[in-house]
Amino acid sequence: MLDIRFIRQNPNRVKKGCQVKQVTVDIDKLLEIDKKRRQTLQALEDMRAQKNKANKEIQEARNKKEKDKIILKMQELDKNSDRLTKTLKELEEEFNNLMLFLPNLPQEDVPVGKDERENVVLREVGEKPPPHQIWCGGKAKDYLVLSEKLDLIDTKRAAKISGTRFGFIKKEAALLEFALINLAFDTLTQRGFIPIVPSVMLKSEMAMGMGYLEQASDEEAYYLPKDDLYLVGTSEQSIGTMHTEEIFAEKDLPKRYLGFSTCFRREAGAYGKDTKGIFRVHQFDKVEMFSFCRPDKSKEEHQLFLEMEEKLMKALKIPYRVIQLCTGDLARPSAATFDIESWLPGQNQYRETHSTSNCTDFQARRLNIRYRDKTGKLNFVHTINGTAFAIGRTLIAIIENYQQKDGGILLPEVLQKYTKFKKIPLK
Repeated sequence: MLDIRFIRQNPNRVKKGCQVKQVTVDIDKLLEIDKKRRQTLQALEDMRAQKNKANKEIQEARNKKEKDKIILKMQELDKNSDRLTKTLKELEEEFNNLMLFLPNLPQEDVPVGKDERENVVLREVGEKPPPHQIWCGGKAKDYLVLSEKLDLIDTKRAAKISGTRFGFIKKEAALLEFALINLAFDTLTQRGFIPIVPSVMLKSEMAMGMGYLEQASDEEAYYLPKDDLYLVGTSEQSIGTMHTEEIFAEKDLPKRYLGFSTCFRREAGAYGKDTKGIFRVHQFDKVEMFSFCRPDKSKEEHQLFLEMEEKLMKALKIPYRVIQLCTGDLARPSAATFDIESWLPGQNQYRETHSTSNCTDFQARRLNIRYRDKTGKLNFVHTINGTAFAIGRTLIAIIENYQQKDGGILLPEVLQKYTKFKKIPLK
Protein backbone atom coordinates (compact mmCIF):
# COMPACT_ATOMS: atom_id res chain seq x y z
CA MET A 1 0.00 0.00 0.00
CA LEU A 2 1.23 3.49 -0.82
CA ASP A 3 1.18 6.39 1.62
CA ILE A 4 -1.86 8.55 0.85
CA ARG A 5 0.10 11.65 1.83
CA PHE A 6 2.67 10.77 -0.82
CA ILE A 7 -0.11 10.30 -3.39
CA ARG A 8 -1.62 13.71 -2.56
CA GLN A 9 1.74 15.42 -2.96
CA ASN A 10 2.91 13.44 -6.02
CA PRO A 11 -0.16 12.50 -8.12
CA ASN A 12 1.66 12.66 -11.45
CA ARG A 13 4.49 10.47 -10.19
CA VAL A 14 1.98 7.87 -8.98
CA LYS A 15 0.13 8.01 -12.32
CA LYS A 16 3.42 7.47 -14.16
CA GLY A 17 4.36 4.57 -11.88
CA CYS A 18 1.02 2.86 -12.52
CA GLN A 19 1.33 3.48 -16.25
CA VAL A 20 4.79 1.91 -16.60
CA LYS A 21 3.67 -1.09 -14.51
CA GLN A 22 0.74 -1.58 -16.90
CA VAL A 23 -1.81 -1.10 -14.09
CA THR A 24 -4.91 1.02 -14.66
CA VAL A 25 -6.00 2.98 -11.59
CA ASP A 26 -8.00 6.24 -11.55
CA ILE A 27 -5.78 8.38 -9.32
CA ASP A 28 -7.99 11.48 -9.77
CA LYS A 29 -11.00 9.51 -8.53
CA LEU A 30 -8.98 8.22 -5.58
CA LEU A 31 -7.98 11.77 -4.60
CA GLU A 32 -11.56 13.00 -5.01
CA ILE A 33 -12.87 10.26 -2.72
CA ASP A 34 -10.03 10.97 -0.28
CA LYS A 35 -11.06 14.65 -0.20
CA LYS A 36 -14.74 13.80 0.41
CA ARG A 37 -13.74 11.29 3.06
CA ARG A 38 -11.69 13.88 4.95
CA GLN A 39 -14.45 16.50 4.62
CA THR A 40 -17.04 14.04 5.96
CA LEU A 41 -14.76 13.07 8.81
CA GLN A 42 -14.25 16.73 9.68
CA ALA A 43 -18.03 17.34 9.58
CA LEU A 44 -18.54 14.43 11.99
CA GLU A 45 -15.92 15.79 14.35
CA ASP A 46 -17.62 19.21 14.24
CA MET A 47 -20.94 17.56 15.11
CA ARG A 48 -19.38 15.72 18.03
CA ALA A 49 -18.04 19.03 19.30
CA GLN A 50 -21.54 20.57 18.98
CA LYS A 51 -23.08 17.62 20.84
CA ASN A 52 -20.53 17.93 23.63
CA LYS A 53 -21.34 21.60 23.85
CA ALA A 54 -25.10 20.86 23.87
CA ASN A 55 -24.67 18.31 26.67
CA LYS A 56 -22.98 20.95 28.76
CA GLU A 57 -25.76 23.45 27.93
CA ILE A 58 -28.42 20.95 29.06
CA GLN A 59 -26.74 20.65 32.43
CA GLU A 60 -26.68 24.42 32.71
CA ALA A 61 -30.26 25.00 31.40
CA ARG A 62 -32.36 27.22 33.73
CA ASN A 63 -35.75 25.71 32.87
CA LYS A 64 -37.51 22.84 31.04
CA LYS A 65 -38.35 24.93 27.98
CA GLU A 66 -34.75 25.87 27.41
CA LYS A 67 -33.67 22.27 28.06
CA ASP A 68 -36.22 20.86 25.56
CA LYS A 69 -35.00 23.27 22.91
CA ILE A 70 -31.43 22.03 23.30
CA ILE A 71 -32.61 18.38 23.22
CA LEU A 72 -34.41 18.99 19.87
CA LYS A 73 -31.21 20.47 18.52
CA MET A 74 -29.29 17.37 19.67
CA GLN A 75 -31.81 15.04 18.01
CA GLU A 76 -31.29 16.87 14.73
CA LEU A 77 -27.53 16.53 15.19
CA ASP A 78 -27.97 12.79 15.77
CA LYS A 79 -29.89 12.39 12.50
CA ASN A 80 -27.23 14.26 10.55
CA SER A 81 -24.51 12.32 12.35
CA ASP A 82 -26.08 8.97 11.39
CA ARG A 83 -26.34 10.09 7.77
CA LEU A 84 -22.72 11.25 7.69
CA THR A 85 -21.53 8.08 9.44
CA LYS A 86 -23.17 5.99 6.73
CA THR A 87 -21.65 8.20 4.02
CA LEU A 88 -18.21 7.96 5.64
CA LYS A 89 -18.45 4.16 5.77
CA GLU A 90 -19.24 4.05 2.04
CA LEU A 91 -16.42 6.45 1.21
CA GLU A 92 -13.94 4.52 3.38
CA GLU A 93 -14.83 1.26 1.63
CA GLU A 94 -14.39 2.80 -1.84
CA PHE A 95 -11.19 4.52 -0.75
CA ASN A 96 -9.68 1.34 0.72
CA ASN A 97 -10.56 -0.69 -2.38
CA LEU A 98 -8.78 1.78 -4.62
CA MET A 99 -5.79 2.03 -2.27
CA LEU A 100 -5.41 -1.76 -2.13
CA PHE A 101 -5.49 -1.99 -5.91
CA LEU A 102 -2.60 0.46 -6.33
CA PRO A 103 0.73 -1.23 -7.19
CA ASN A 104 4.04 -0.43 -5.60
CA LEU A 105 5.96 2.16 -7.61
CA PRO A 106 9.09 0.98 -9.43
CA GLN A 107 12.44 2.30 -8.26
CA GLU A 108 14.03 4.92 -10.47
CA ASP A 109 16.75 2.60 -11.81
CA VAL A 110 14.28 -0.02 -13.05
CA PRO A 111 14.23 -0.12 -16.88
CA VAL A 112 10.93 0.95 -18.44
CA GLY A 113 9.30 -1.72 -20.58
CA LYS A 114 5.95 -3.34 -21.36
CA ASP A 115 6.65 -7.02 -20.65
CA GLU A 116 9.31 -9.72 -20.21
CA ARG A 117 10.63 -9.13 -23.73
CA GLU A 118 12.05 -5.82 -22.52
CA ASN A 119 13.82 -7.22 -19.43
CA VAL A 120 17.57 -6.49 -19.33
CA VAL A 121 20.31 -9.11 -19.19
CA LEU A 122 22.90 -7.83 -16.69
CA ARG A 123 25.46 -10.64 -16.99
CA GLU A 124 26.05 -14.25 -17.96
CA VAL A 125 28.05 -16.43 -15.56
CA GLY A 126 29.67 -19.79 -16.20
CA GLU A 127 30.49 -21.64 -19.39
CA LYS A 128 27.79 -23.63 -21.13
CA PRO A 129 29.00 -27.24 -21.34
CA PRO A 130 30.00 -28.09 -24.94
CA PRO A 131 27.70 -30.96 -25.99
CA HIS A 132 30.25 -32.79 -28.14
CA GLN A 133 32.49 -33.27 -25.10
CA ILE A 134 29.83 -34.72 -22.85
CA TRP A 135 26.92 -36.27 -24.73
CA CYS A 136 26.95 -39.10 -27.16
CA GLY A 137 25.94 -37.82 -30.57
CA GLY A 138 26.57 -34.22 -29.54
CA LYS A 139 23.00 -33.52 -28.43
CA ALA A 140 21.85 -32.97 -24.85
CA LYS A 141 18.72 -34.77 -23.71
CA ASP A 142 15.71 -33.16 -22.07
CA TYR A 143 15.48 -33.74 -18.29
CA LEU A 144 12.18 -35.60 -18.57
CA VAL A 145 13.61 -38.14 -21.02
CA LEU A 146 16.59 -38.69 -18.71
CA SER A 147 14.63 -38.79 -15.45
CA GLU A 148 12.01 -41.20 -16.77
CA LYS A 149 14.74 -43.54 -17.98
CA LEU A 150 16.39 -43.35 -14.55
CA ASP A 151 13.00 -43.57 -12.76
CA LEU A 152 13.57 -40.24 -10.95
CA ILE A 153 10.35 -38.42 -11.88
CA ASP A 154 6.95 -40.02 -12.42
CA THR A 155 4.30 -37.68 -13.84
CA LYS A 156 2.08 -40.44 -15.25
CA ARG A 157 1.17 -41.92 -11.87
CA ALA A 158 0.90 -38.44 -10.36
CA ALA A 159 -1.60 -37.53 -13.08
CA LYS A 160 -3.55 -40.68 -12.26
CA ILE A 161 -4.06 -39.62 -8.65
CA SER A 162 -3.94 -35.79 -8.82
CA GLY A 163 -4.35 -34.71 -12.44
CA THR A 164 -2.00 -32.76 -14.67
CA ARG A 165 0.93 -30.63 -13.44
CA PHE A 166 1.91 -32.96 -10.59
CA GLY A 167 4.84 -35.32 -10.24
CA PHE A 168 6.48 -37.86 -7.96
CA ILE A 169 10.14 -37.08 -7.15
CA LYS A 170 11.72 -40.49 -6.57
CA LYS A 171 14.84 -42.41 -5.55
CA GLU A 172 18.09 -40.44 -5.94
CA ALA A 173 16.17 -37.32 -7.01
CA ALA A 174 14.35 -37.32 -3.66
CA LEU A 175 17.69 -37.53 -1.85
CA LEU A 176 19.00 -34.78 -4.11
CA GLU A 177 16.11 -32.56 -2.98
CA PHE A 178 17.15 -32.89 0.65
CA ALA A 179 20.78 -32.27 -0.32
CA LEU A 180 19.75 -28.95 -1.91
CA ILE A 181 17.78 -27.99 1.20
CA ASN A 182 20.80 -28.77 3.41
CA LEU A 183 23.14 -26.79 1.15
CA ALA A 184 20.84 -23.75 1.29
CA PHE A 185 20.41 -23.90 5.06
CA ASP A 186 24.12 -24.48 5.71
CA THR A 187 25.09 -21.58 3.45
CA LEU A 188 22.52 -19.02 4.56
CA THR A 189 22.34 -19.62 8.31
CA GLN A 190 25.99 -18.57 8.33
CA ARG A 191 24.82 -15.16 7.09
CA GLY A 192 22.35 -14.71 9.94
CA PHE A 193 19.23 -16.19 8.33
CA ILE A 194 16.91 -17.76 10.90
CA PRO A 195 15.70 -21.22 9.78
CA ILE A 196 11.95 -21.65 9.79
CA VAL A 197 9.31 -24.10 8.57
CA PRO A 198 6.22 -21.89 8.19
CA SER A 199 2.53 -22.69 7.91
CA VAL A 200 1.24 -23.13 4.36
CA MET A 201 -2.26 -21.75 4.97
CA LEU A 202 -3.11 -18.06 5.34
CA LYS A 203 -6.14 -16.20 6.61
CA SER A 204 -7.65 -14.11 3.83
CA GLU A 205 -6.64 -10.82 5.47
CA MET A 206 -3.04 -12.03 5.68
CA ALA A 207 -3.05 -13.09 2.03
CA MET A 208 -4.48 -9.69 1.12
CA GLY A 209 -1.77 -7.99 3.15
CA MET A 210 1.02 -9.39 1.01
CA GLY A 211 -0.40 -7.63 -2.05
CA TYR A 212 -0.68 -10.45 -4.57
CA LEU A 213 -4.42 -11.20 -4.54
CA GLU A 214 -5.29 -8.05 -6.48
CA GLN A 215 -2.92 -9.23 -9.20
CA ALA A 216 -3.96 -12.87 -9.52
CA SER A 217 -6.97 -13.38 -7.23
CA ASP A 218 -8.45 -16.87 -7.07
CA GLU A 219 -7.31 -17.53 -10.64
CA GLU A 220 -3.81 -18.19 -9.30
CA ALA A 221 -4.26 -18.95 -5.60
CA TYR A 222 -5.87 -22.03 -4.07
CA TYR A 223 -8.65 -20.94 -1.71
CA LEU A 224 -10.58 -22.98 0.87
CA PRO A 225 -13.88 -21.07 1.26
CA LYS A 226 -15.21 -23.18 4.12
CA ASP A 227 -12.21 -22.19 6.24
CA ASP A 228 -11.47 -18.82 4.60
CA LEU A 229 -7.86 -19.91 4.08
CA TYR A 230 -5.46 -19.61 1.16
CA LEU A 231 -2.69 -22.08 0.37
CA VAL A 232 0.62 -20.23 0.03
CA GLY A 233 2.21 -19.77 -3.38
CA THR A 234 5.56 -19.28 -1.63
CA SER A 235 6.66 -19.27 2.01
CA GLU A 236 7.32 -15.54 1.54
CA GLN A 237 3.60 -15.10 2.20
CA SER A 238 3.71 -16.85 5.58
CA ILE A 239 6.98 -15.32 6.73
CA GLY A 240 6.05 -11.81 5.57
CA THR A 241 2.86 -11.84 7.65
CA MET A 242 4.24 -13.40 10.85
CA HIS A 243 5.14 -9.98 12.34
CA THR A 244 1.83 -8.28 11.48
CA GLU A 245 0.96 -5.43 13.88
CA GLU A 246 4.39 -5.73 15.52
CA ILE A 247 7.15 -3.19 16.17
CA PHE A 248 10.85 -4.10 15.80
CA ALA A 249 13.62 -2.45 17.73
CA GLU A 250 16.05 -0.84 15.29
CA LYS A 251 18.92 -2.93 16.68
CA ASP A 252 17.07 -6.12 15.66
CA LEU A 253 17.07 -5.20 11.97
CA PRO A 254 17.63 -6.70 9.53
CA LYS A 255 15.61 -9.72 10.62
CA ARG A 256 16.35 -12.44 8.07
CA TYR A 257 14.47 -15.72 7.72
CA LEU A 258 15.07 -18.83 5.63
CA GLY A 259 11.91 -20.84 5.12
CA PHE A 260 11.25 -24.24 3.59
CA SER A 261 7.74 -25.16 2.53
CA THR A 262 5.57 -26.80 -0.06
CA CYS A 263 3.92 -24.21 -2.32
CA PHE A 264 0.73 -24.28 -4.36
CA ARG A 265 -0.19 -22.42 -7.56
CA ARG A 266 -3.00 -22.88 -10.05
CA GLU A 267 -0.80 -21.69 -12.94
CA ALA A 268 -4.04 -20.41 -14.44
CA GLY A 269 -2.26 -18.11 -16.88
CA ALA A 270 0.04 -20.81 -18.18
CA TYR A 271 -2.27 -22.82 -20.44
CA GLY A 272 -0.22 -24.64 -23.05
CA LYS A 273 3.09 -23.88 -21.30
CA ASP A 274 5.28 -26.65 -19.88
CA THR A 275 2.37 -29.05 -19.61
CA LYS A 276 4.71 -32.02 -19.35
CA GLY A 277 7.17 -32.64 -16.56
CA ILE A 278 7.77 -30.67 -13.35
CA PHE A 279 8.90 -27.25 -14.55
CA ARG A 280 5.50 -25.60 -14.06
CA VAL A 281 3.41 -27.50 -11.53
CA HIS A 282 0.60 -26.94 -9.03
CA GLN A 283 2.63 -28.18 -6.05
CA PHE A 284 6.36 -27.75 -5.48
CA ASP A 285 8.91 -27.36 -2.69
CA LYS A 286 10.95 -24.22 -2.23
CA VAL A 287 13.58 -22.69 0.05
CA GLU A 288 12.85 -18.97 0.41
CA MET A 289 14.77 -16.03 1.90
CA PHE A 290 12.93 -13.12 3.53
CA SER A 291 14.10 -9.99 5.33
CA PHE A 292 12.60 -7.14 7.33
CA CYS A 293 15.04 -4.23 7.15
CA ARG A 294 15.46 -0.48 7.52
CA PRO A 295 14.35 1.61 4.52
CA ASP A 296 17.83 3.09 4.01
CA LYS A 297 19.30 -0.42 3.84
CA SER A 298 16.78 -2.15 1.57
CA LYS A 299 18.71 -1.69 -1.70
CA GLU A 300 21.81 -3.07 -0.01
CA GLU A 301 19.78 -5.98 1.41
CA HIS A 302 18.32 -6.67 -2.03
CA GLN A 303 21.82 -6.90 -3.49
CA LEU A 304 22.79 -9.30 -0.67
CA PHE A 305 19.89 -11.58 -1.62
CA LEU A 306 21.02 -11.60 -5.25
CA GLU A 307 24.59 -12.28 -4.10
CA MET A 308 23.38 -15.27 -2.05
CA GLU A 309 21.40 -16.64 -4.99
CA GLU A 310 24.46 -16.37 -7.21
CA LYS A 311 26.65 -17.98 -4.53
CA LEU A 312 24.36 -21.02 -4.48
CA MET A 313 24.34 -21.24 -8.27
CA LYS A 314 28.14 -20.98 -8.42
CA ALA A 315 28.39 -23.72 -5.79
CA LEU A 316 26.35 -25.98 -8.09
CA LYS A 317 28.47 -24.86 -11.08
CA ILE A 318 25.43 -24.35 -13.28
CA PRO A 319 25.70 -21.63 -15.97
CA TYR A 320 23.20 -18.83 -15.48
CA ARG A 321 22.37 -15.26 -16.34
CA VAL A 322 21.04 -12.39 -14.20
CA ILE A 323 18.03 -10.46 -15.48
CA GLN A 324 16.69 -7.12 -14.28
CA LEU A 325 12.93 -7.03 -14.77
CA CYS A 326 11.46 -4.03 -16.55
CA THR A 327 8.56 -2.05 -15.09
CA GLY A 328 5.87 -3.93 -17.01
CA ASP A 329 7.05 -7.32 -15.76
CA LEU A 330 7.21 -6.43 -12.05
CA ALA A 331 4.74 -8.05 -9.66
CA ARG A 332 2.31 -5.64 -8.04
CA PRO A 333 4.13 -5.42 -4.64
CA SER A 334 7.62 -5.20 -6.15
CA ALA A 335 9.63 -2.00 -6.63
CA ALA A 336 12.58 -3.87 -8.19
CA THR A 337 13.20 -7.50 -9.14
CA PHE A 338 16.16 -9.55 -10.36
CA ASP A 339 15.72 -13.03 -11.82
CA ILE A 340 18.31 -15.73 -12.32
CA GLU A 341 17.80 -17.95 -15.34
CA SER A 342 19.69 -21.25 -15.44
CA TRP A 343 21.04 -22.66 -18.67
CA LEU A 344 19.20 -25.86 -19.64
CA PRO A 345 21.18 -27.59 -22.40
CA GLY A 346 18.46 -30.16 -23.05
CA GLN A 347 16.13 -27.29 -23.96
CA ASN A 348 18.91 -25.11 -25.41
CA GLN A 349 17.70 -22.05 -23.51
CA TYR A 350 17.80 -20.18 -20.21
CA ARG A 351 14.85 -20.71 -17.85
CA GLU A 352 13.96 -18.87 -14.64
CA THR A 353 14.97 -20.65 -11.43
CA HIS A 354 15.37 -17.74 -8.97
CA SER A 355 13.82 -14.36 -8.26
CA THR A 356 14.46 -11.66 -5.65
CA SER A 357 12.35 -8.55 -5.07
CA ASN A 358 12.49 -5.39 -3.01
CA CYS A 359 8.92 -4.59 -1.96
CA THR A 360 9.99 -1.46 0.01
CA ASP A 361 7.28 -0.54 2.56
CA PHE A 362 4.38 -1.68 0.37
CA GLN A 363 3.63 -4.89 2.31
CA ALA A 364 4.63 -3.45 5.68
CA ARG A 365 2.02 -0.67 5.39
CA ARG A 366 -0.73 -3.15 4.63
CA LEU A 367 0.33 -5.35 7.56
CA ASN A 368 1.36 -2.51 9.91
CA ILE A 369 4.88 -3.80 10.52
CA ARG A 370 7.12 -1.04 11.88
CA TYR A 371 10.33 -0.36 13.77
CA ARG A 372 11.24 2.24 16.37
CA ASP A 373 14.34 4.21 15.47
CA LYS A 374 16.89 5.69 17.87
CA THR A 375 14.84 8.88 18.25
CA GLY A 376 11.74 6.89 19.23
CA LYS A 377 9.96 7.55 15.93
CA LEU A 378 7.97 4.71 14.36
CA ASN A 379 8.69 3.88 10.72
CA PHE A 380 7.55 1.13 8.37
CA VAL A 381 10.12 -1.56 7.61
CA HIS A 382 11.04 -2.62 4.08
CA THR A 383 10.62 -6.24 2.99
CA ILE A 384 12.89 -8.26 0.69
CA ASN A 385 12.19 -11.74 -0.65
CA GLY A 386 14.30 -14.13 -2.69
CA THR A 387 14.52 -17.72 -3.88
CA ALA A 388 17.27 -19.88 -2.43
CA PHE A 389 16.16 -22.97 -4.35
CA ALA A 390 12.94 -23.74 -6.20
CA ILE A 391 13.58 -27.45 -5.81
CA GLY A 392 11.92 -28.86 -8.93
CA ARG A 393 13.52 -26.38 -11.31
CA THR A 394 16.93 -26.79 -9.66
CA LEU A 395 16.66 -30.56 -10.09
CA ILE A 396 15.94 -29.98 -13.77
CA ALA A 397 19.02 -27.76 -14.10
CA ILE A 398 21.24 -30.35 -12.40
CA ILE A 399 19.91 -33.26 -14.45
CA GLU A 400 20.38 -31.45 -17.77
CA ASN A 401 23.78 -29.91 -17.01
CA TYR A 402 25.29 -32.98 -15.37
CA GLN A 403 24.02 -35.66 -17.76
CA GLN A 404 26.73 -38.03 -18.97
CA LYS A 405 27.17 -39.77 -22.31
CA ASP A 406 26.51 -43.16 -20.65
CA GLY A 407 23.00 -41.98 -19.66
CA GLY A 408 23.77 -41.37 -15.99
CA ILE A 409 23.75 -38.13 -13.99
CA LEU A 410 26.85 -36.87 -12.22
CA LEU A 411 26.14 -34.91 -9.02
CA PRO A 412 27.57 -31.45 -8.30
CA GLU A 413 30.54 -31.94 -6.03
CA VAL A 414 29.08 -29.62 -3.36
CA LEU A 415 26.08 -31.95 -2.92
CA GLN A 416 27.98 -35.22 -2.71
CA LYS A 417 28.71 -34.86 1.02
CA TYR A 418 24.94 -34.80 1.65
CA THR A 419 23.90 -37.58 -0.74
CA LYS A 420 26.85 -39.92 0.00
CA PHE A 421 26.92 -40.85 -3.71
CA LYS A 422 28.54 -39.14 -6.68
CA LYS A 423 26.48 -40.33 -9.60
CA ILE A 424 23.04 -41.58 -10.54
CA PRO A 425 23.89 -44.50 -12.85
CA LEU A 426 21.83 -45.85 -15.68
CA LYS A 427 20.36 -49.08 -14.33
